[in-house]
Amino acid sequence: MIRFIALSLICGVVSSVQAAAPGAKVKPRPRDNVKVAKEHEAYIQGALKYMAAKQKADGSWGESSEERRHPVAITGYTLIAFQAAGNLPGEGPYGRVVKKGMDYLLNQVGADGIYGNRASGQYMYAHGIATIALAELYGQTRSPAIRGKLDRTIKLIIASQNQQGGWRYRPVVRDADVSVTVLQVVALRAAKNSGIDVPQRTIDNAVKYVKACHHAGTGGFSYQPGSSPGFARTAAAIYSLQVCGLYDDPLVMKGSKYLFANHRESQEWYVYGNFYAAPAQYMIGGDTWEKWYKAIATTVVKSIKKEGDVYRWDASGRGGVGPIYTTAVYTTMLAMPYHYLPLYQR
Repeated sequence: MIRFIALSLICGVVSSVQAAAPGAKVKPRPRDNVKVAKEHEAYIQGALKYMAAKQKADGSWGESSEERRHPVAITGYTLIAFQAAGNLPGEGPYGRVVKKGMDYLLNQVGADGIYGNRASGQYMYAHGIATIALAELYGQTRSPAIRGKLDRTIKLIIASQNQQGGWRYRPVVRDADVSVTVLQVVALRAAKNSGIDVPQRTIDNAVKYVKACHHAGTGGFSYQPGSSPGFARTAAAIYSLQVCGLYDDPLVMKGSKYLFANHRESQEWYVYGNFYAAPAQYMIGGDTWEKWYKAIATTVVKSIKKEGDVYRWDASGRGGVGPIYTTAVYTTMLAMPYHYLPLYQR
């Protein structure tokens, strides 16, 4: 039954795309020949085993000091990784782990839609990724336990969009940047796919903000309008446009080329950037996705750590955060050809 619901949601993606981009023609996507290699399947399963063993008693995750400071965000990333490999609450080898993590996030949602204590300095980064995780879970399970709290978190995102169309660190109408904005946009799209009401003007204004961050000279995107472009910023921007329905927009194609030209492991915010770059290139599909998946898979497996049948990735470089975060992101990337997550469907 759960898988039937998931498939019906996937088929409904086209209608939500048309709603996001009125009058736009939806082109058939190129054939996808990318499969998860046998050795990569072992890495994915070993990484899931590692993350499951590191879950805290309350259902959250966090190993490094930085991860422990942001348990809501780290739990969101980890739940997405488990879903990407086919696990749902009570379903799959790690069904109990997912249920426990989901309950942790739900328990953090207050009456105002804020995760945790408003005075604790919660960032919209955490709010966005946790809401994405819950929206994907709701879309695939239709659990009444999720619906009410998910609706609150979405309403908070809608209410905190600034005049330019973006979002910033705090849930207030003030400043904006593309890295925070992408998380809110993806959360809105995931919620919209699952049946939560999202005003079209919110989507339209978000598109305006993201496009304002385009850097014409390079084809990349900047952190804020008028600043310099970067790898992670560009990945976040073009994925934002895609989830708003602009799959074949010229700026998306230019951004894709920018990512290829600037893809290197030493790139600043490499882990964070690839969390968006992978689905962005996947949405383009065809040779673009095949070439990108081969490149990232080759790169990330070089740094994998093995202990028996348990695998993990440690933090490295700026933005590495910690082993749970890095392992969750890389596992999600490697597992994308499984096509389990509705968000990662064409």
